[in-house]
Amino acid sequence: MNAKKQLHNFHIPVMGLAYTIDSPIRVAQYGISSVVSIIDDDLIERMNAFYSEKFKMPYQEITEKIHDYRAERVTSYLNLMDTIVKDKFEKFKVELTESKQALENYIAMLPNKSEIKKGLQHFIDEGITFKDTIKKYIEENLSPGEIDVNIMTKVDKDNFIKDEQLPVEFNDAHASLRGFANSNLSSSVVLSAGMNPRLYAYFENFPVFYPDANNKLQKKIILKVSDFRSAMIQGNFLAKKGLWVSEYRIESGLNCGGHAFATDGYLLGPILEEFKQKKEQLIQSAHELMVKSLEIKGLHIPETPLELKITVQGGVGTAEEHDFLLEHYQVDSVGWGSPFLLVPEATSVDAETRALLEKAKEDDFYLSHISPLGIPFNAVKGTTNEFFKQKRIQEEKAGSSCPKKFLALSKEYGPKGMCPASKSYQDLKLEELNAVKDSLTAEAFDRRKNSITEKSCLCVGLANASYLENNLKIKGQQQGVVICPGPNLAYFDKEVSLSDMVKHIYGNASVLGNKERPNVIINELKMYMDYLKNEINEFSEQITVAQTKKLKAFKTNLNEGIEYYQSLMASNNWFEKSRQNIEKQLKQYKDELLELCIPEQIPAIAV
Repeated sequence: MNAKKQLHNFHIPVMGLAYTIDSPIRVAQYGISSVVSIIDDDLIERMNAFYSEKFKMPYQEITEKIHDYRAERVTSYLNLMDTIVKDKFEKFKVELTESKQALENYIAMLPNKSEIKKGLQHFIDEGITFKDTIKKYIEENLSPGEIDVNIMTKVDKDNFIKDEQLPVEFNDAHASLRGFANSNLSSSVVLSAGMNPRLYAYFENFPVFYPDANNKLQKKIILKVSDFRSAMIQGNFLAKKGLWVSEYRIESGLNCGGHAFATDGYLLGPILEEFKQKKEQLIQSAHELMVKSLEIKGLHIPETPLELKITVQGGVGTAEEHDFLLEHYQVDSVGWGSPFLLVPEATSVDAETRALLEKAKEDDFYLSHISPLGIPFNAVKGTTNEFFKQKRIQEEKAGSSCPKKFLALSKEYGPKGMCPASKSYQDLKLEELNAVKDSLTAEAFDRRKNSITEKSCLCVGLANASYLENNLKIKGQQQGVVICPGPNLAYFDKEVSLSDMVKHIYGNASVLGNKERPNVIINELKMYMDYLKNEINEFSEQITVAQTKKLKAFKTNLNEGIEYYQSLMASNNWFEKSRQNIEKQLKQYKDELLELCIPEQIPAIAV
């Protein structure tokens, strides 16, 4: 693993299937780390062909006739990216030594407190023009950003050849992991969407995830988590197999893009505080368990715990918020996702969708039920996918042709699984609904019908942007583009350059629109308040004891979170200009929360 110091204190998280599919090729030479989704092997194969041609590199198509084509496609594309990034980085270093303007532009993109920035600035200030001196400094201090990969652990469908089920290692997530493990990369796999014990156990098959004789990990594990308890459980589970989690990536449950995994009312600040206070506990617990396992396996045992990073992402939008998260909670990096959708140099988004995002206002971003996984999913109004989906519904042809089947996880109608967004699944569900139509009110019927037909084909919709941007042919049924930005994007309203976005992150420029933007603390709190109200409304007619208990705990946790922030504001100097407003809003939400009534279970009336 590259031992050079991390250049930036932000990273670009995974976005959809396509939006960061080639981000390392675009930004890694500047030392910016980003995350690529490696589930969609069809998209990966087509991007492999596209970039092989663009950079005039040899390309050998990996067809579905090849035995382990999913894993081989992933390996091939990751190796190609690795080669391209290394080549671009070498050329960039040469440019920095030969062009004062290039060097000045690069210095402007580095964090203000960076020692490397100060070192490079020294050459400019002192008028040092010795190429060998500058080159030596660059060689010793600069490194490309990480090419990290993401696997959504739930997307682990069983695969078949005709009616014969393939062994578990050919499941989608398993094959993706094998593809990464066999690649040339020295980087990390980010595991998101919760624990998959079968997939986690599969890591044991790859020596690259165990520490070598120098206590280095060729490939690392990052867990995306929503709270400390989850981190401890998953980290210890892996440690018992001799596997070390190198980073816990904490994401806001609601103030994020993609699928939204709401906590039980726990806000980001208190969650980060717990990680800050208990980080050593996390390290020691995992280290002791890992040592025992490595001993049993007869593998090298590090004497001291390996490095553990804590990072955070979700809804950050200003340099002040960025610095607050870094300094107050002592995190190693802050993820900036959705704002980069407006940076063509960094992400793969088609022109029409990017224009839609530029114009979108607060009310256009919403938490939808379009995901076939049944998990709330961030969406924006006016996408081409919504247009085509509604057109099919109106023509009584609801549902997708389901060409990729990554989310064909429902076993309700057979062992091969079906996707709730597919036409075949929706036809069966609509047939069942029509059979009981006479027993339902018109309103109830329409509500149930909508819950069936509102599901979108994410496999195609989340991949199409790359095809459109790169003028690659899209085969099959028209699905348009699904995009899943976090609601924070409402406050960014124009296309910006990579340089300007990075300067914005570090407080050296601003790319925000004129509209007043609530602080990240308040934004997340509002989302959790709205979420609680929706949950209460949903259960108000008929509620169980367990549901009442859960809602009460949610309310209590939310109240404790508000009190935590009130104490934080009273005892720290953060957000000086907006502190009064933040304190006022915290009080308003606290008063509103206290007035919220949690419905009690209504006893059944004897007939």
